[in-house]
Amino acid sequence: MLSRLALRSELFRVTPLCASVVRTTQTKPAVATTNESIIVPGFPKPNGQPQPNPFDGPERDLVNFPRLVRLEEPAKTRYLFVPEEWFEVFYKKTGVTGPYIFAAGVTTYLLSKEIWVVEHEFPYVLATIGLFYVGWKKFGSSLADFLDKEIDEYETSCNASRKSEIDGLKKCIEHQNQEVWRTEAQKHVIQAKRENVAIQLEAIYRERALQAYNQVKRRLDYQLDLANLTRSVQQRHMVNWIIENVLKSLTHEQEKQSFKKCMVDLQALATKA
Repeated sequence: MLSRLALRSELFRVTPLCASVVRTTQTKPAVATTNESIIVPGFPKPNGQPQPNPFDGPERDLVNFPRLVRLEEPAKTRYLFVPEEWFEVFYKKTGVTGPYIFAAGVTTYLLSKEIWVVEHEFPYVLATIGLFYVGWKKFGSSLADFLDKEIDEYETSCNASRKSEIDGLKKCIEHQNQEVWRTEAQKHVIQAKRENVAIQLEAIYRERALQAYNQVKRRLDYQLDLANLTRSVQQRHMVNWIIENVLKSLTHEQEKQSFKKCMVDLQALATKA
């Protein structure tokens, strides 16, 4: 973090302290907040969108007591080391000239009361500031890029395990979704089995109905054959009985006459043919 605190834009960057001291107190209900930081363990920001912070309770006053957020880039400064927020604090109270008058007054007070003693070694302070300035101009950007690269590599190594765990959980979720999709097919399988059982029951019903029809038809055919046989036996018996009685009633003379008559009829038929 040295590069982002000291070598990114200006020579020195000091975290503003008076901003939290002079903050105006407000009485507002707690409101929902989101995690606006980029590098915060445990709070990923997919697609660059901040996610709700699960550690903020419903009764937390996030207006008067906001959660501290680590900045990836340092705040703006003036004159290489003075934070921009210090000027903004003075602007609200004294206007644009307020910070400059304050700095001139403090410097005059320190010099007049000999708290800041200007001795023969004071030029070394100016020389040291100049060396710092030249070093920042010459090597500041390259050193900042080198340190940023190391920080990014360290951050990548720290997030590698979390990323691998997230990837494993995503694969597990995909596998579970695939299993859920597969279980949905069981509904169709069960419905097909039910229809198959219904078809089997229908086939058995039709088979048994055909068996009952055949049995009834056989019995009816038996009764019909029995009735036809009884009728034919009765008819044969009646014919035989009539013939026997007729033959018994005929005499020998009647037989001879009927025989002669038959011969005459045959001869007449033969001449016609």
